[in-house]
Amino acid sequence: MCTANVTFILLLYYSTTYTILPFGFTVEKQFGYVTNGRHLQKHSICSKLHAHSQGVFVLRQHCFAVLFFILIFTFAVSACGDDDDDENNNDNDTADDDSIDDDASPDDDDDDEATCGDGVCSGGENCLNCLADCECFCGDGVCSFGEFCAVCPDDCDCETLAATPPMGWNSWNRFGCDIDENMIREMANAMVETGMRDAGYVYLNLDDCWQSDRDADGTIIADPDRFPSGIPALADYVHSLGLRFGLYTCAGTMTCAEKPGSYNYEYQDAQTYVDWNVDYVKVDWCFTEGLNAKTRYTVFRNALDAAGGGIVLSICNWGRYAPWMWGPGTGELWRTTSDIKDYALVMWWNMLYTEPLAPFAGPGAWNDPDMLEVGNGGMSDMWYRTHLNLWAMMAAPLIAGNDLRTMDADTQAMLTNAELIAVDQDPAGIPGKRLTHFGGLEVWARPLTLDGLRAVVLFNNRYLGGDAEVRWSQIGLASGGAYVHDIWTHEDLGFFEESYSVYLGPFESRMFLVAGNEHSIPAGDIALGDLPWKYTTSYRLETKRNRSVDGNPLSIAGVEYESGLGTAAASQIFYHLGGQCSVFTAEVGIDDETNGAGSVVFQVWADGERLFDSGVMHGGDAARSVEVDLTGSRELKLFVRPAADNAIGDHADWANARLVCF
Repeated sequence: MCTANVTFILLLYYSTTYTILPFGFTVEKQFGYVTNGRHLQKHSICSKLHAHSQGVFVLRQHCFAVLFFILIFTFAVSACGDDDDDENNNDNDTADDDSIDDDASPDDDDDDEATCGDGVCSGGENCLNCLADCECFCGDGVCSFGEFCAVCPDDCDCETLAATPPMGWNSWNRFGCDIDENMIREMANAMVETGMRDAGYVYLNLDDCWQSDRDADGTIIADPDRFPSGIPALADYVHSLGLRFGLYTCAGTMTCAEKPGSYNYEYQDAQTYVDWNVDYVKVDWCFTEGLNAKTRYTVFRNALDAAGGGIVLSICNWGRYAPWMWGPGTGELWRTTSDIKDYALVMWWNMLYTEPLAPFAGPGAWNDPDMLEVGNGGMSDMWYRTHLNLWAMMAAPLIAGNDLRTMDADTQAMLTNAELIAVDQDPAGIPGKRLTHFGGLEVWARPLTLDGLRAVVLFNNRYLGGDAEVRWSQIGLASGGAYVHDIWTHEDLGFFEESYSVYLGPFESRMFLVAGNEHSIPAGDIALGDLPWKYTTSYRLETKRNRSVDGNPLSIAGVEYESGLGTAAASQIFYHLGGQCSVFTAEVGIDDETNGAGSVVFQVWADGERLFDSGVMHGGDAARSVEVDLTGSRELKLFVRPAADNAIGDHADWANARLVCF
């Protein structure tokens, strides 16, 4: 493949190179910062850092920096060749590299057109698409890698509930029912003092046992012995510290600890929670015999909306009745598994059930493999790092469950690792997936907001040590090499031409940031079936080029198509456009191989904006035509979701899918 000449500057986390600075560290003006005593002040990028009691700087709210390196490289690759590796470990036919002219460029006749690498940030360039010319900083109007609502509300989406996976603390894992208002106030203080709040952990959630009864009119009552000041006063205190406040209830007649549940009290409880300024409600599934989960959680969602909305709904029915099918649009997150325990096997089991559900998740709708056990003592630090690595790759909520008041420095450093948090909270909201797990050596990858940037986890899930390797072609990067950075050691590991490998001890995992090149889009009218995708994830069946998911010719309502994409709901397929395409067209429908079964919805997204929605389509329906304007778009997402409560027969075709590019 011919790769265009590129001048690429990787300015991760706002183009600076510091992680955690000791007191007294002095830096002259560089990379947009000046120092003033013990605080770094904003010069042109972000706000000051905050010093905590451990004697090191931690990230302040508007500066999710931990900017670990600047990598500047200029290279040109003029040779073309076949790529033997399939993107994303897909064993289907890859695009013919000779059909893709990576040297294609916009019309040279336009003298005023901005050129990435000319040293001027102009003409539609920003830090997402041209780091060579444009720096990223909180306040630049672009929500970039390392930024999310809790740390950069000026740039990032704070209107969508849970635009990124919720982060916070919950009382259950460590304390169970042993909670009271004094302990909760102390925990709120600890969230501030330890830097947890400033790292993004903003929800403080009471789990079961805060309630005791209902009064004569049915209003839920807090336990007067444990919470004598009442929940509203406690919520006010938590809010005064810049935190958000969450409560627990149950969809059944009683909670799991046999306290009053919300069954048939949903609207009254929802109004109470709004009156108490609650921000987050976890709804469990005990004592629900004979109840329908989708129906009951929909009732609760409607009740919250009727009371004024603005409350995150955490669906906690332990993965029963496939909440990922109906959870989006009902709750902001849904449990995929039974309760986590502070054991490596249970943690791994929860990951195993959650990872295949990646295509159902995205901004405002998250798979939840349950809360974190980091710091509770049942696993080694190595396993706790793996716990965090896998949760971040899955874009899972990060809800701590340890005693923040007494945690040691290692636990604090793990939980507040800003580079790992930036992966979990990446504003693109694309969950990662496990690409390979041959022989217990796993390769995980997740695309991130910045062009050419990927998060990668290598995990040795076996009793023997061994070398784990990730190839750039596996993770959707073009030829030309890539830089690698270790998220835990904060070391820049160097430039690697085709792959990176590392020895891992038994059950060891490592997380890296990989910065390379996206595939260029050739000029002309191009069939998507002949292009390499940036990333794809689908439920149960792999997406195929120019064939159905079962390997047959694409066929919708008796009409066969030579080219396109065959997938199965739910699925997400991403293409890097780089602002070089104007139109996307396709014929969409359920493939005839289902014999009339299936019901799906097709959607076309570009740069986080939905541009097309097919409505519900059934097996046997005639194809629907799609034509979408993509002018100026960096990235195209083709999304198919199930329209029913299961995915039976949901074989969806993007037939004759094409791009017009220049």
